[in-house]
Amino acid sequence: MKTYSFVQAVRAAAFSCALGSLGIAATTAYAALGDIAAMPAGAVTRAVSGGAARVVSYVDASGTSVSEYVAGGTGTVFAYTWQGPAQPNLEILLGRYAPDWRSAAAALHAAGGDDLHAARVDGSQVVVETGGHMRAYAGRAWLPAALPVGIGEGDLQ
Repeated sequence: MKTYSFVQAVRAAAFSCALGSLGIAATTAYAALGDIAAMPAGAVTRAVSGGAARVVSYVDASGTSVSEYVAGGTGTVFAYTWQGPAQPNLEILLGRYAPDWRSAAAALHAAGGDDLHAARVDGSQVVVETGGHMRAYAGRAWLPAALPVGIGEGDLQ
């Protein structure tokens, strides 16, 4: 029988709660990563990197500011960033890349590399960074292989 320390048990419980809350948080996602973007009503759009991409920004139902990064040539969503009082529903934002994120997050947790207030999960196809605390969350998710020429990880803000 394997025994766990109190600290390991608390970390596991906190990680489970954090992942579980992501599934029930309200969000208004208009397209998942890798999908063709649609222009939501009331969104503000700006071009980045000389038109290589555009950023569509909106505030979701929970008051969180969300920015959707769309490749100029293909019109596909390659990244999301967010900041606000609630974490967006990553299952919706990640779409078909959610299983990759979940398995990478589980591996990170099993290795003890997760943190209660911040995490970077590097999946085989998607990278997700989350951080913050109650009523002040921030994060970003992107597809490294889909970044348009001239746009790097540091440009996703």
